[in-house]
Amino acid sequence: MTNPADMATPHASATPAPTVYVCVTCRPPGAPDSPARPGAVLAAATEQAAAGTEVEVRRLCCLGNCSRGPSAALRCNDSWTYVFGGLDETCADALVSGARLLARAADGILPWRGRPEQLKRGLIARVPPIGFPGIDP
Repeated sequence: MTNPADMATPHASATPAPTVYVCVTCRPPGAPDSPARPGAVLAAATEQAAAGTEVEVRRLCCLGNCSRGPSAALRCNDSWTYVFGGLDETCADALVSGARLLARAADGILPWRGRPEQLKRGLIARVPPIGFPGIDP
């Protein structure tokens, strides 16, 4: 019998580095299709901003936030995941700074104080980490 843990793929594995996931298929609602989609432009800018840091940037297709794209998510082990929308390439440095701030947060919550201005607006969702016990009602 195969152990499901042995079947984990690199895409599903946890990483100790803070990670920014950028949707490369994002474009503003109603915008025409073009080879240089705004999401791909944001991904390239974020990769450049993360160069030489501990932050990983991963491209993906669709964060399911099409009406408020371009979108990106910040994630780090044992932390909440944050999804932001309404971004553009000028937000690349903010995404990297936010990922680094999240990685240093002892409680796994992206602090408001010190958060880049671009990440103080445009929050779409905050998703609890796997194993989060919830709260008693």
